[in-house]
Amino acid sequence: RLQKLKETFISKFGSAPKFYVRAPGRVNLIGEHIDYCGYAVLPMAIEQDILIAVEPVKTQVVQLANTNSSYLDFSTSVNNIQINKTKPQWHNYFLCGLKGIQEHFGLNNPTGMNCLLDGTIPPSSGLSSSSALVCCAGLVTLRANGKTLSKVELAEICTKSERYVGTEGGGMDQSISFLAEEGTAKLIEFSPLKATDVRLPSGAAFVIANSCVEMNKAATSHYNIRVMECRLATKLLSKSKGLDWEKTLRLHDVQTKLGVSLAEMLTIVEEVLHPEPYSTEEICKCLGISLEELRSQILSQNTQDVSTFKLYQRAKHVYSEAARVLEFQKICKEAPANALQLLGELMNQSYISCKEMYECSCPELDRLVDICRQFGAIGSRLTGAGWGGCTVSMVPTDKLSTFLKNVKKAYYQTDVQRLALENNSLFATKPGRGALVFVEA
Repeated sequence: RLQKLKETFISKFGSAPKFYVRAPGRVNLIGEHIDYCGYAVLPMAIEQDILIAVEPVKTQVVQLANTNSSYLDFSTSVNNIQINKTKPQWHNYFLCGLKGIQEHFGLNNPTGMNCLLDGTIPPSSGLSSSSALVCCAGLVTLRANGKTLSKVELAEICTKSERYVGTEGGGMDQSISFLAEEGTAKLIEFSPLKATDVRLPSGAAFVIANSCVEMNKAATSHYNIRVMECRLATKLLSKSKGLDWEKTLRLHDVQTKLGVSLAEMLTIVEEVLHPEPYSTEEICKCLGISLEELRSQILSQNTQDVSTFKLYQRAKHVYSEAARVLEFQKICKEAPANALQLLGELMNQSYISCKEMYECSCPELDRLVDICRQFGAIGSRLTGAGWGGCTVSMVPTDKLSTFLKNVKKAYYQTDVQRLALENNSLFATKPGRGALVFVEA
């Protein structure tokens, strides 16, 4: 693949690349939509990745090209990075990583670059192709400008800089992209960022199946509305418990300040919040603020026009999902005889909560989860933001080949569009390694 990329690079730019950077995609085994609430998640890097061939140049221009012809070439001056939030095009994610590193070091005259990108992560599939591209671009810029940072620092800069494109992500994708190690999943905790190895039990494989429904996080309001619903739930829970609600930003902070367990937080949600949606008027009344203050001080730019929010359901999902992550880690550590059964149950519970409480599933994902369970998955759930993208299933190793055959037949071969995408839509994966730089020998 490197050789082919090098040849394409030479024919495109007329000279050879000096180095290559790769950053992996990821699959989240459990812990959906809780990273931006401050809670630990449990992802692993996958073998699919973004690979960029790079040649630093004397001119202060970045030229970007892609081996996939449906992604158009792009070039810009390195001193004038403009990121368009309204149209999430592929080059904007590269610019996020570039800008993040430039700003971190205050680079006045950053190095220009010729870059050719090759990606094997199915786009808009919930396997984090966009964050892998941001991370890859951050590492490319770091290397081209002769700077160094730790993996943790890189992950934190790339998390912040991806927000330039308008996504309010929490940092899981960037963290696993840099901190992953081959053969192990990771429990990733935030503030401070920390990754702990989680050895997955033997006897089962993790299979990714793409629903073939594309979901672009930055292009949809669903994701940002959920972030906001969690923030509003945080404010109402804090206020009801006499905390400084204006300074409390995430559901995790409420738990920390109250010093209670996740189970107790679930009881508090039951007591304080009602299952019916909250109107903006009711939220203002609960917090004792005006609609103007709500819009200017709490709501993000892209949620100004939303008139109702579901707070009870979102908080309930977050606190129960955070507990499932810790339970999953504990089972992997203690490795009881029925570990696979227990992990499968947690994955299934996570899926039900995502579907019913967080409402981030879709009919195709529901169908795919059903098919995967029907053909032998011990646990199956949507992974990534949802509303499309992929499922991840835990399948006993001895059933793997018949499982793949049956799922192919039941889901992909019944639909022409899916059939065309079938080859990189269904695969077993092992925990892969994190981002790397290769230098041209």
